[in-house]
Amino acid sequence: MLHKTLAVVTLLFIVVTAPVYAADEAPRRPRRKAKPRADREALMAKQLAGADVHVFKTIGDVKLRLFAFKPEAHKATDKRPAIVFFFGGGWTNGSPTQFAQHCQYLASRGMVAITAEYRIRSKHGATVPQCVADAKSAVRWVRENAGKLGVDPERIAAGGGSAGGHLGGCVGVVPGLDEASEDQSISSRPNALVLFNPVMAVAPADGLSQQYTQSMARRNEQFGGDPKAISPLHHIQKDQPPMIMFFGSADRLRESSVLFDKAYRAAGNRCELKTWDGPGHGFFNFGREGNKYFIETCREMDAFLVSLGYLEGDPTIESFVKELAAPVRR
Repeated sequence: MLHKTLAVVTLLFIVVTAPVYAADEAPRRPRRKAKPRADREALMAKQLAGADVHVFKTIGDVKLRLFAFKPEAHKATDKRPAIVFFFGGGWTNGSPTQFAQHCQYLASRGMVAITAEYRIRSKHGATVPQCVADAKSAVRWVRENAGKLGVDPERIAAGGGSAGGHLGGCVGVVPGLDEASEDQSISSRPNALVLFNPVMAVAPADGLSQQYTQSMARRNEQFGGDPKAISPLHHIQKDQPPMIMFFGSADRLRESSVLFDKAYRAAGNRCELKTWDGPGHGFFNFGREGNKYFIETCREMDAFLVSLGYLEGDPTIESFVKELAAPVRR
């Protein structure tokens, strides 16, 4: 009997003391030694080779850049559709290289495709409202400089993944948080949204599970005040941009987007929620699962952009990936 009692107590101890992870986190691996800044910059430059680099915002000694991939023979007099992507990483880490291949593909299809920096917690001590402000600055800068970039200011989409998808959702539907020093007569709202497993609610709402709500509450310090102010689900109204979202069925963040999708469509807005059976968070990233989901999500993204008149013709994502995988001939 004593052995049984000890076994039960041991099991309860393991359950109670087991680590609890936020909805968009996985068990942490041992930290690798960070690469020197110069090495990180060199690697990023290599991964973003071919992009035009622009500083779109300066805060103190921090210069935020965007990396613009353009179609072949592109001219400043063109009026191409554009998209601005924001990387994921829990608003704490990450790199604009996450969407390098998405940008290269969309540029090959005729868009000006941009991946942008924004302040993050690990490097700048940034709160999420500051991340949102930077995302709005990026979209506004692209619209303000549309004539130099060869972009149609009325066909600018925003995209992103995870926390970056949250930023895309915020620039699309959340009011305020614009930098006071910027020209407010130039809108920071995109004309369309392409979001990969985004966080669409960071505040409690009817229909959200206790587990989801608790996982967001663990980040309240990052949210910098009232989380509703930066929660896309809490700012839905009519006449907001058409949107597509991509999720794996095993992603616990999906529940906020299910609620968002229903409410967004009920308000008269266009929303498409695409779900793949089986995969979890980050399934869409280039290089995963032999690029199966990268190809499939890009094909759906392509069809959505065609429906808006941003692209023409059939998707070429399969040949694009094959070309990237082909060995370089010398």
